[in-house]
Amino acid sequence: MLDFSVTFFITILNVTILYFVLKRILFKPVTAFMASRTARIQGDFDRAAADRAKADRLLADYEGKLAAVEEEAEGIRAEARAAAVVQAEVIVEKAKAEAAALLEAARAQIAGERAAEAVRFRRDAAAIVVAATSRLLGREADSEDARRSAEAFVAEAETA
Repeated sequence: MLDFSVTFFITILNVTILYFVLKRILFKPVTAFMASRTARIQGDFDRAAADRAKADRLLADYEGKLAAVEEEAEGIRAEARAAAVVQAEVIVEKAKAEAAALLEAARAQIAGERAAEAVRFRRDAAAIVVAATSRLLGREADSEDARRSAEAFVAEAETA
C-alpha cells in the first residue's frame, strides 16, 4: 500500500504556501501587467482604426475636391477656348474690314489717278494733234481753236 511520510505532507504544505505567496506577490502583478498591456494594445488598435478611418475620409474629401477642381478647370478651359474663338472671329472680321477699306481706298486712289492721267493724256494728245496739224499745214494753227478741235477728236476717239 502507499506509505505517506511526513516529508510528503511537508512538501504539500510548502507547495501550497508557495502557491499563495506567489499568487499574492507574482500572479496579481503579472495579471495586472498583462491586462494593462492588453488594454494598451487594444487602445493602439482602436486609435489605428480611427486614424485609418480619418485618413480614408480625408482621402475621399481630397479626391472629391480634386474632381471638383478638375471639373472647374475644364470649364475654365472651355470658356477660354470659346473666348478665343470669339476673339479670333472678331480679329478676322476686323482684318477683313480693314482689308476692304484699304482695297476701297486703293480703288479710289486708282480711279483718281486714272482720271488725272486721262486729263493729262487728252491735253498731251491735243498738243500733239495741234503740233501735227501745224506741221501738215505748214503754218501755226490758232492754238485755242486747234486745242478745242484736238480735244473733241481725242474725246471722240476715246468713246469709239
